[in-house]
Amino acid sequence: MADRPAYAIKAEIRDAQAQHFTFAAQKTMYGGRHIAPGDIVFLFASENEGGAGLVARGVVTAAEATPRRPGLARQTPRVGIAVRRTAMAGHRLGRAELRPFTDWADGRPETELNFKFYRQATNKIVGLSDATAAFLDGFFRPARPAM
Repeated sequence: MADRPAYAIKAEIRDAQAQHFTFAAQKTMYGGRHIAPGDIVFLFASENEGGAGLVARGVVTAAEATPRRPGLARQTPRVGIAVRRTAMAGHRLGRAELRPFTDWADGRPETELNFKFYRQATNKIVGLSDATAAFLDGFFRPARPAM
C-alpha cells in the first residue's frame, strides 16, 4: 500500500460507474475523521440503500469537516469528501461475504471490515489498517499498460 493512510466509505452510491463522487456530512468512526485529499478510499455501495458492497477505489480530492451543531454534547464527527474513481471492483465483497467473520480478535481483514461496517450498520467513513487496505486492493484488476 502507499505511504498514505487508506479509508473506506459505506454510503448510498447511485451510479457506481461515475468518475467523481461527492459525499456530504458523512458520519466518521475508527479514525475516519482524519481523511484528507490524496488519501486512498474504497467505496462500498450501502446495502441499506440497495447497493451491493465494494464497487470502486478512488482518491480523495477534497475533504472538509462538518461543523458541530451547538448545544449537542455528544456528536459523531462528520466529514464531506469528494472522490475521483481510479478503479472498479473486479468481484463482490459485501455484507453476505463478510458475515461469517465475527471473531473480533482474529486479525483478519474480513473481520475488520465486518466489525467496522456491519456491527453497527450505519453508513460511515472508517480508517483501515494497512493489511485490510492491501486485502481490498486484491479486488481490483491491475491497470493495463499503455500501448
